[in-house]
Amino acid sequence: MSRLVHTTRLPVQGMTCQSCVRAITNAVSEMDGVDAVQVDLEAAAATITHDALLLTFTDLKNCIEDCGFDVDITTITLPVLGMTCQSCVKAITTVLSDKQGIISAQVDLQQEEATVTYDPKLIGTPEIVDLIEDCGFDVIMSNTDASQHTQIKTPPSTAYKTQATTTKEKLQHDQMATTTTTTTSANSVQLEIRGMTCASCVTSIEKALKSHKGISYVSVALLAERATVDYDPLYILPDTIADIINDAGFEANVIQRKQDDLLQLQIYGMTCASCVAGIEGGLRALPGVMEVSVNLMTETAKVKFNCHITNPRAIVEEIESLGFNAILANATKDAQLESLSKIREIKEWKMAFTECLFFAVPVFFIAMVLPMFSWSPVITEIPFFVPGVFLVDATQLLLTIPVQFGVGKRFLRSAYVSVLHGAPTMDVLVSISTLAAFGFSVLSMLNAFFTQAKVAPTVFFDTSTMLITFIVLSRYLENKAKGESSSALSKLMSLAPSTALMVTVDEHHVVLTERKIPSELISEGDLLKLVPGDKVPADGEIFSGSSTIDESMVTGEVDAVPKNVGDTVIGGTVNGLGTFIMKATRVGADTALSQIVKLVEDAQVSKAPIQGFADTVAGYFVPTVVMLGLGTLIVWSVLVKSLGVDHLPVILQKEILNNGDGGWFFVCLKLCISVIIVACPCALGLATPTAVMVGTGVGAENGVLFKGGAVLENGQAVNKVVFDKTGTLTCGKLDLVESKSWNGAEEHRVQMLILSAIAESHSEHLLGRAVVATGRELTGLAVLDSLATVDNFISVTGFGISCDITLNHALPLDVNPAVASCLAPLLNTSHTLVIGNKKWLEEHNGIGLSDEQEAAYQAQGSLGRTCVLVGIDGLPAGFISLSDVVKPEAKQVIATLHAMGIQTAMITGDNELTARCIAAQLGITEVHAGVSPNGKTQIIKRMQEQTFARKQVPWWSRLRNSNSSSNQYLPLYENNSCTGNKTVVAMVGDGINDSPALVASNLGIALCSGTDIAMEAADVILMRNDLTDVVAALDLSKAIFHKIRMNLLWACIYNLIGIPLAMGIFLPWGYRLHPMMAGIAMGASSTSVVLSSLALRWSWKRPILESLDDFEHGSSNDAAVRLSLLVHEMRDEQDIEMTLHQVGSSSPTASISDTEHDGLLNATKRHTKVSVVNRLKSVFSKKSSTSEYTAVSAQDDDF
Repeated sequence: MSRLVHTTRLPVQGMTCQSCVRAITNAVSEMDGVDAVQVDLEAAAATITHDALLLTFTDLKNCIEDCGFDVDITTITLPVLGMTCQSCVKAITTVLSDKQGIISAQVDLQQEEATVTYDPKLIGTPEIVDLIEDCGFDVIMSNTDASQHTQIKTPPSTAYKTQATTTKEKLQHDQMATTTTTTTSANSVQLEIRGMTCASCVTSIEKALKSHKGISYVSVALLAERATVDYDPLYILPDTIADIINDAGFEANVIQRKQDDLLQLQIYGMTCASCVAGIEGGLRALPGVMEVSVNLMTETAKVKFNCHITNPRAIVEEIESLGFNAILANATKDAQLESLSKIREIKEWKMAFTECLFFAVPVFFIAMVLPMFSWSPVITEIPFFVPGVFLVDATQLLLTIPVQFGVGKRFLRSAYVSVLHGAPTMDVLVSISTLAAFGFSVLSMLNAFFTQAKVAPTVFFDTSTMLITFIVLSRYLENKAKGESSSALSKLMSLAPSTALMVTVDEHHVVLTERKIPSELISEGDLLKLVPGDKVPADGEIFSGSSTIDESMVTGEVDAVPKNVGDTVIGGTVNGLGTFIMKATRVGADTALSQIVKLVEDAQVSKAPIQGFADTVAGYFVPTVVMLGLGTLIVWSVLVKSLGVDHLPVILQKEILNNGDGGWFFVCLKLCISVIIVACPCALGLATPTAVMVGTGVGAENGVLFKGGAVLENGQAVNKVVFDKTGTLTCGKLDLVESKSWNGAEEHRVQMLILSAIAESHSEHLLGRAVVATGRELTGLAVLDSLATVDNFISVTGFGISCDITLNHALPLDVNPAVASCLAPLLNTSHTLVIGNKKWLEEHNGIGLSDEQEAAYQAQGSLGRTCVLVGIDGLPAGFISLSDVVKPEAKQVIATLHAMGIQTAMITGDNELTARCIAAQLGITEVHAGVSPNGKTQIIKRMQEQTFARKQVPWWSRLRNSNSSSNQYLPLYENNSCTGNKTVVAMVGDGINDSPALVASNLGIALCSGTDIAMEAADVILMRNDLTDVVAALDLSKAIFHKIRMNLLWACIYNLIGIPLAMGIFLPWGYRLHPMMAGIAMGASSTSVVLSSLALRWSWKRPILESLDDFEHGSSNDAAVRLSLLVHEMRDEQDIEMTLHQVGSSSPTASISDTEHDGLLNATKRHTKVSVVNRLKSVFSKKSSTSEYTAVSAQDDDF
C-alpha cells in the first residue's frame, strides 16, 4: 500500500505541564498512520509525522481538541488564476508546503482555488499571497473573501471600483485606507541590533525595512543599538522584521515587552521530571495562578497569574517552600546595561587590536624600519626557496594573512552583505582599501616569481596591516567613548537596590520580624525598613521615623530633603542618617525611577530632525568616495603616462624612482587607497546621536527629562515662554501676606491672629488653613486647642464663621514667650469672634466699618488679595489678607528669560485683577486672564502665528524712550511679517489642567512633584517643582543643539579637507596623505566627535540667574534692565561707547562718571559680558530713584 509521509505542525493552546504533553502524545500516537509525535511545551506546538493518505490535519486537530486543548489554526480559500495543468498545482503546493507556518495546502485546478491552513502566529495572509504570485499566478478575491477567515483582522476600506481585484492591490488599498482613517491599528516593536558602526549602517537597515509592506515607521538608534518599528500585524510579524535585519548583515533580536501578569523565573535544584511536576502542581494550586510552564533543561519557569489575586513574591515563596530556589529572570535589563556600556564591543575590539599588534609590528619593522639601515639589502635580497620570491616579502605575506582575513573578516563579511543589499557602509571602504593593498602586493610577488626577478618587488603589506590595526584601535576607543556617553542612563538603571528589608509591625509600630527580599518581589503595601546609607527600593511614604534623603540622582536636587511621617520617598534615592519604615505605594515599572529610565531611553532612541542631513549624506557617501578613489587612480595614471615622471610634483618623482619599474602604478594606487580610507561617514553619523545621548543624560542628572531629539531642536528655537499662574508661577496655595489691627497696636494684631487661628482650627475652609498655619507658627504649638475652648461655632458657606472663645487660666509652657506676653491680658476671658466677608460682618452680625477701614479693605482687594475681616465682641478688630504667593525664584527666572532675549506671557483661568497683580510683581507684560483650557490652546496657536523676525533692530535704537513710564522690555527683533519667522512658543504648566495648551505649544514643559512623571502631554518634564529648571532646560537644549552643529561642521570640514588632500590636489606644494596616516585620521575623526559630545558632561553648567538686587527701583534701573539685554549683542568698544552715550542722553538720572566709563570699557575689552552687565547694574542702582515699580499689561484676547 502506498504511503504519503507528511509532517504537520499544529499550534496547541492550553498546555501547562508535562502531563499535558504526555496526554497529547499518547492520544495522537494511538492513531493509525502516525509515525512520530513531538510536543513542545515551550513552543506550544505539536509536530506530527504521519501518512497524509490516512490522516488529514483535521483528524489530528480533532484528536488534540478531544484531549481538552485548543488548536489555533486558520483556513483561507484563495481564488488563483493562471493554472493550466497539474504541474502548476504541484508548483504551488510545493512552495506553500515548504513554508514554515503553513500546515496544509490543497490546490484545485478545476475550481481555480487554493485552500491553505496555517498558523497565524508564524505567517500571514499577505505572505501566502506573495508565495503564490511569486510562482507566476494571480490571486484574486472579492470584497467578501477577506472576511471568510475570522481570525484575520481586516482593516477598514472603502468600496472598490471593480468586484474583483488582485490581492496585492486590495491589501495596498486597505493599508492606505487604514493609514488615512486611524493609526491605532499599528503595533510597535523594539529590536536590539548589533554590528552597526556608522550612519550608513543605519541607512541600510531603515532602507531594508521600509521597502516591506506593513512597516509604517522605522527609527534606528546607532548608539543605543535599538530600533523602533511600527508595523501592521496583518502584513508582517516581529520575527520577520528581525530576519530582514539579519539578512542585511546585522544581528537583530526582538525585545520582548515585560508583561505585568507574566513572570519568568530561574529555578535551581530541579533534577528530574518529578521536580517539574511538583513545582507545576504546587503553583497551580496557588490562588490566582492561571498557567505554569517549567522547563527542566533550561531551569526556567513561566507563570501567568492574576496580579489582583497574587503577586510574584507569593509565587517565589511557594517554589521555595517546595525545596527549590527561585529568582526572577532579569536578562533584558542585564543585556541592556551591557549594551549601553559597550562591554562586549570593547572586549572584542581590544582582543582584535592585541591580535593585530602581534602581526602588524613585525610587518611595519620589515617594511618601514629595516630599509633605513645601510646593511638592509643583505637581508631584503635573500631568496625564499624559489627564484623571484624573497624572504622579507614572504614573511610579510604570512604575517599579513591573519590580519587581513582573520581580524579583517568582520569588515569583509559586513561589506559583502551591505553591497548585496545595495546599501554600502563604511566597512566597504575599509575592505576595498585593504584588499587593494594586499592584492597589489600579492600580484607584485607573483609577477616577480614568473619573471624570476633579481630584485625584491614593490609591495606594501604594511599598508594593509597597519590600516586594519588603526581602524580596530579607533573602533576600540570609539566604543569606550560611546560607553561613557550612555553612562548617565546606565547609572539611572543601576540606582535601584537589589534587595530590601521587609518588616512586620504591631499596632504601636514596633518591628516584629525582619526579612531580606529581592527588590523585584516588593509589592504595594509592603513595609520596608531603611537604615542610614540604604537606597530606597521603591516609591512610597514614610510610615514611621524620619530622616533626610539625597534625591540628587533622580530629581537633581542638590540638598538633602528632610522627610517625616506621611512624606513621599522616591525609589533609587539614598537615605541619610535616620532610620525609618516606609510603605511601598509604587513598585516595578510604576516607580518614578522606572518611568525616568523609560523616558530617557525613548529620548535617546528617537532622532532629531537635523539627523536627516547626516542620513541623506550617508546614503550617497560610500559610492561617491569609491568613485573619487577610482577617479584619483585613473587621473594620476593618465598624468604620469602623458606628462612623464619629470613633470610630476617632486614628492611623486622621488617615490616613483625609489620603487623602480611599475613604481608609478604603486604610487597612484596608494593615492587611491588614501582617498578611500580617509573618507569617514562615521563622524557624520555620530554627530547627532552622541550629542543627544550625552545631553539627555546630563538633563536626567539635573532633573530635566527630554522626550526626544525633536524636542531638543524645538527647545533651542524657543523665543517665547508662556506660563500658567496657579501652581507654576505661584505656590498654588493661599498664604497670609498681611494683617492689620484697626487700632494700630502690634499687641492687638497678634491677639487678633491667635484668636482667629483658634476659631479657624474648627473650620475646614481653605482660607482658614492659612490662618491656622500662621497661628501655629506664632505660638510654636502644633495644636491650638490647648490655648482655649470654642463654643457655639457657626460656619456659613460663602460668608464666614462665628464662635465664642474662652481662653484657659494658664498657657502651655512651650508657647512662644513673645506671644505669651501678648495673650496674658486675655487669660480666663471669653470673647465672641466673627470672621468673614464684609456682608457677614455688617448684615448678619451688625459690625460696621468706618470709611477709613472700608478704604483699607478695598485696597487689599485691588491688589488681587482675598481679604477677611475680623470682629471681636461686636466691634471691628482688623483684617487678614491672604494671597497665592509667588514662588521665590519666579522673578529671577522671568528676568533671566528676558536677558536671554525670550519673551514671556501668562495665561490663567483666574480673574484679571489677581492675574495682573501677580504679573506686575514678576515683570510679565502680556497677561491673558479668565481663560478656559480650550481658550489657552487658541491663544497659543495665535501666538505661534505671530512673527518673530530674525532681522535685528539696531541695538542702540532700543534705548530710545528709556525714560518712558512703561517698563515693557523693548523687542530684540522687529515684527516684520515679510522677513520674520513664526514665534516658537514654550508652554510651562503642571501637566494636568494645562494638557491641551502643552500639546498645542511647540514645546510643552511640565513641572511635577517627583513621583508622577507620566505626563503624556509634555515634551519636557522637570522633576523638581522649581522654575529655575525652565531656564536650565532651554539653556541645555541650546547647548546640545550647538554641540550637534559643531559636530556636523567638524565632520564636514574633515571630509572636505581630508579627501582633497588624499587625492593629491596639494601635491604641487609638497603635501600628501600616506594611507597609514589616512587610517589614523579616519579613526580620530569619529572618536573626536564622540569626545566632543562627551565634553557636554563637564562643560555645561546650570545657568546663573539674573540678580534682582538692582531691579526694585525706577526709570534708571529700567535702563539697566534694557542694557542687560543689549550687552549680550555688543561686539566691541564702539558698541559700548554708543550704548553709554544713548543712556546718558535718554535718562537724566543715568549719568556715568569717567571711572565707571573706563571700567565698562575694560570689561568689554576682556570680552566678559557678565562683568559688563553686573557693572551696568551697579552703576544704575546707585543712581536709581525710589519711584514705585509698575507693570503695563498687554491687552487680553477675548477668550
